[in-house]
Amino acid sequence: MTTILAVANQKGGVAKTTTVASLAAALGALGHAVLVVDLDPQGCLTFSFGHNPDRLEESVYEVLTADKHAKEVLLETSEGVALLPASIDLAGADAVLLMRPGREFALKRALAPFRGHFDVILIDCPPSLGIMTLNGLTAADSVLIPLQCETLAHRGVGQLLRTVREVQQITNPDLQLLGALPTLYDARTTHARDVLADVADRYDLPVLAPAIPRTVRFAEASASGATVLAGRKNKGAIAYRDLAKNLAGYWWGGKALQTFSPEA
Repeated sequence: MTTILAVANQKGGVAKTTTVASLAAALGALGHAVLVVDLDPQGCLTFSFGHNPDRLEESVYEVLTADKHAKEVLLETSEGVALLPASIDLAGADAVLLMRPGREFALKRALAPFRGHFDVILIDCPPSLGIMTLNGLTAADSVLIPLQCETLAHRGVGQLLRTVREVQQITNPDLQLLGALPTLYDARTTHARDVLADVADRYDLPVLAPAIPRTVRFAEASASGATVLAGRKNKGAIAYRDLAKNLAGYWWGGKALQTFSPEA
């Protein structure tokens, strides 16, 4: 059975795209068939998998606005992960879809043929709460919130959770809130641990383990058009591999999700 996970946070710079790319590569390395969907007009996920979004003839934009079959737009990647890419054209998708009935269901309809063909579909939502993010949440079975471990980083969590609740009430009653994923985490600081404790307490939100550490490898990987799992081992890659095992055990192994304890 295919599971669809939306990765969303309207705040930029929280390692959302890094999480999608690295988790996809790690799940693929475990032998799972993975599809990633780039809903961000910046196309950073597309670039992370070795494709230039500025040179694409077609992208997910044509799938959502021109009834192009998603299978005709899929790209292969060196990580063995299938990619539904983005281009700058997506910046105008909200305006095109705005006047269409059922606009929040466009992505769900596009992904329907892939259920049963992939083990997991990961959706990289843009850093906003617009129609593209609503499409991602409506199409998903669950949502994961990458959360930078800084005071201001969780100010928008409440707004995102309200959006999730509205989606659950209107377009996707089966949507599950998987939890928050600590990113850019520095275990040496009391501040980072306090932020996570505050989020878990204030929003009654599970905090997934392991926390993703702050490392320069993420920036280096993004600049080279590769995921952090490519090349030599590093603490970021190890953390995402452990997260992939945690989620795989939960989705397909009947295991409970491992959660993070700031006091540990």
